[in-house]
Amino acid sequence: MSIFTIYRPKSVNLTYFNGVILVLMAGVFWSTMGIGIRSIEAANVWQILLYRSFSLSLFLFTLIALRSNFKPIKSIKKAGFAGIIGSWGLVFAFSGGVYAIQTTTVANAMFLFASAPFFAALFGWFILRESVRKSTWIATLLAALGISVMVVDGFSAGYMVGNISALLSALGFAIFTIALRWGKLEDMLPAVFLAGLFTAITSAIICYLGEFTVVLSINDASIALAMGVFQVGAGLAIYTLGSKVVPAAELTLLSLTEVLLGPLWVWIFIGETVSFYTLIGGMILLMAIVGNALTGLRRKPTPVI
Repeated sequence: MSIFTIYRPKSVNLTYFNGVILVLMAGVFWSTMGIGIRSIEAANVWQILLYRSFSLSLFLFTLIALRSNFKPIKSIKKAGFAGIIGSWGLVFAFSGGVYAIQTTTVANAMFLFASAPFFAALFGWFILRESVRKSTWIATLLAALGISVMVVDGFSAGYMVGNISALLSALGFAIFTIALRWGKLEDMLPAVFLAGLFTAITSAIICYLGEFTVVLSINDASIALAMGVFQVGAGLAIYTLGSKVVPAAELTLLSLTEVLLGPLWVWIFIGETVSFYTLIGGMILLMAIVGNALTGLRRKPTPVI
């Protein structure tokens, strides 16, 4: 069964087991970002984003059209102002993510990306007045410790800019999450489509102003286009499906496959290693994420969009 089939309006009913498999697969797709960026030969961040965002937008537009009985514009309009705000959060997330991978280790970037849920919890508490569990506050402090260890290590290793970019990427994802909650959007795909569109336009403008060519080598263009469809688009699509039947706390645990596999791929295929302090800081951060998710399992599970 293809992804296009299950995204038609009258889709099949998913079981919990199927949902778990889909979320795990999404993490695998997302984890290929590091190896994809490392395989780029010459393109800079804005050239990569231009190609990746173009293919991402085209892919998501097709999915939205299939889901809406070929009325994609109507579905995209439903995203409203909240969707626009969230999409700009993703513009920063996408930009910071690619730049971070190019300027720091994949392990550093992936671990710092994983801090997004804690930023979202803080924003939700401050902006939306959402209650935060005591265990989440403890986990947030523990996560801050892990982040501090990695950022300080990055400063000594010359990765400070890349680490800060990774944190800005996590902040962008948190803004996206809060915007969806604020707007009570039932579907994230239109907002992500807009993010891809805005990122492509922004990247094209920066390439023009910076006099960067938009004609890339076959290698770089192919990898960037493939990342838009498979690494981001397909991962997001199957995650959205899986999240319908998997509780939120379990989603956090299952999606950690991205964080764990990302550094593994570059180690296996490129030989990129992890520093001691990055490993320590990353493990502290992962402990915070796992601990927060496990305490969340004790509560009545709430499916996420």
